[in-house]
Amino acid sequence: MKPVYFTIAGLFSSVIFSQQFNINADLRVRLENRNGYSTLKPVNEKAATFTTQRTRISFDYSYNNIKLVASPQNVRTWGDVLTNSKNDTGINFHEAYGEVKLNDKLSFKIGRQEIAYDDHRILGSIDWTMQAKSHDAFLFKIIPSSKQIIHLGLAYNANKETNFKEIYLPSQYKSLQYAWYNGTFKNLNLSLLILNNGMPYLINGEEKIDYSQTFGPRFVFKKGNWNIDGATYLQTGKINTNRVMANYFTTNINYKFVPSFLAGLGFEYISGKDQDDTSSDIKSFNPLYGTNHKFNGYMDYFYVGNHINTVGLTDFYLNLQYEKDKFSARLSPHYFLSSANIYQLGEKKDNYLGTEIDFTASYKLFENITLDGGFSQMFATTSMEIIKGGNKNNGNNWGFLSIKINPNLFYSNFKIQN
Repeated sequence: MKPVYFTIAGLFSSVIFSQQFNINADLRVRLENRNGYSTLKPVNEKAATFTTQRTRISFDYSYNNIKLVASPQNVRTWGDVLTNSKNDTGINFHEAYGEVKLNDKLSFKIGRQEIAYDDHRILGSIDWTMQAKSHDAFLFKIIPSSKQIIHLGLAYNANKETNFKEIYLPSQYKSLQYAWYNGTFKNLNLSLLILNNGMPYLINGEEKIDYSQTFGPRFVFKKGNWNIDGATYLQTGKINTNRVMANYFTTNINYKFVPSFLAGLGFEYISGKDQDDTSSDIKSFNPLYGTNHKFNGYMDYFYVGNHINTVGLTDFYLNLQYEKDKFSARLSPHYFLSSANIYQLGEKKDNYLGTEIDFTASYKLFENITLDGGFSQMFATTSMEIIKGGNKNNGNNWGFLSIKINPNLFYSNFKIQN
């Protein structure tokens, strides 16, 4: 009987902690036809058709005040290696971080992680791309109250372990610091972002770092069927010894007429630099690390690895959304203008760049399986040809079909006695 008495005594003196362990899969395959995607198609070029795939497994473990996440993934284009290849090693970690809760108001997160805020305009996860975006960073979280959040983040990058300083080679920031505040006040949600971006450059073979600052507020107002948001950001500081003076503004007004239908109008201004401006000042706003595919049309003519330090952009757009049961659809025409002046052979050209029409649809086949498709057409102008090259009359369009399979593979919530 002794073992029984010991067991009962142990139960009364122990503390029980809960552990959670989740394994989720993210498999997505996308077929694309690019016929003037990202830039106007030259006369003698033909459309590109290909299939890309993401295969990601996410392990999420929580115990007491600790959380660990690891997300290895493989990103590939179908046919990029031989069918019998022994060298297919394209696996990396999208995320690999630990999070520690110090108390009810303070916590920190360290390691490879997504950094995304608000509408993802300045800092976003870029989930549309198969590889997505993540940062090697430290994040400190403060929760002053149930309706307020403060995040303080920093990162400092290097090529590898070294004994002495060496030039940083990747074309991204060397050093990054930011602060983000978010508060909810009745129908109004308010955010404030301050970001310090350190970009490396060389002078006489020696690495230097110049810092530019991006800062500004964003608001979201919701009441009844109305949803209104807006944001403005300024950029200052220096890049490669050149002074930065750029700005950004956007506003969106959406109204839900019935539960299944929403319509909205939007406007976005991204400053640029006149093509006849000979100063070294940087006047073109850069959305930095945002999910830029989400903005300015799905054909990615602007700010998706392109259109930096140029004439900027003014985008007027309409948003029509329908959603019912398992089906949703969206129609979004965009009217593009340059924010700064365009010149050709000394003659000022029209600021109107063109109109893009995007149509997308989605159907939830099963609980964890979604089918998506879309088609976009660009109606470009001579001014677009001047800044992009290519031929405006070459039937520039883009389409895609995709499937996403996102099941939960394993879930456990079990108790541990201490």
